[in-house]
Amino acid sequence: MIDLHTHSLFSDGELIPAELVRRAEVRGYRAIAITDHMDSSNMDFIIPRIVRVARDLNELQPVRVIPGAELTHVHPRQIPFLVEKARELGAELVLVHGETIVEPVAEGTNRAAIEAGVDILAHPGLIAEEDVKLAAERGITLELSGRKGHSLANGHVGRLAERYEARLVVNTDAHAPGDLVTRDIAETIIRAAGLDEAWVKRIFSTAGELAGV
Repeated sequence: MIDLHTHSLFSDGELIPAELVRRAEVRGYRAIAITDHMDSSNMDFIIPRIVRVARDLNELQPVRVIPGAELTHVHPRQIPFLVEKARELGAELVLVHGETIVEPVAEGTNRAAIEAGVDILAHPGLIAEEDVKLAAERGITLELSGRKGHSLANGHVGRLAERYEARLVVNTDAHAPGDLVTRDIAETIIRAAGLDEAWVKRIFSTAGELAGV
């Protein structure tokens, strides 16, 4: 299992990074990205600390830990600058908190994230067809979410991704120990989005590519 969207207590998660990674190790994970919520107020505090703990943990245990960032509820016009800033600070994966149907995310966030070249657009909700097409053209990865609420639009995302051959990953958006899932559950999330076995293999291949494993 590879999970490229999780949270520690550096934002609203329950666990310190070391415990999050240990619990992922016990569940058989190969790689995990720690992608805490951030904006311009806290990214210079969080990212260097995640980079440091990832370096330390990667020397000691088998799960590849990837320092990341999830830009969350930032104004769409801020996204290009903050994506660049996150990478300068050491984030290896940059996500944007997409236009989920269960939160008041600013309209235009999905488009701005794609145009800014994020690595993953998280839970993009009822993403516009033209935005999925653009994501496919630019190689931007869209997320199928395992998190309650965010997952309600997985079928819509999967259908349009299939139509335009957009890249997909499945992530837990874990905030607590019980949010981490097995590979079997991740495969079930993919199938529940209406995608076939070929897409299951394709999605896990994309995750491996993004994780570098």
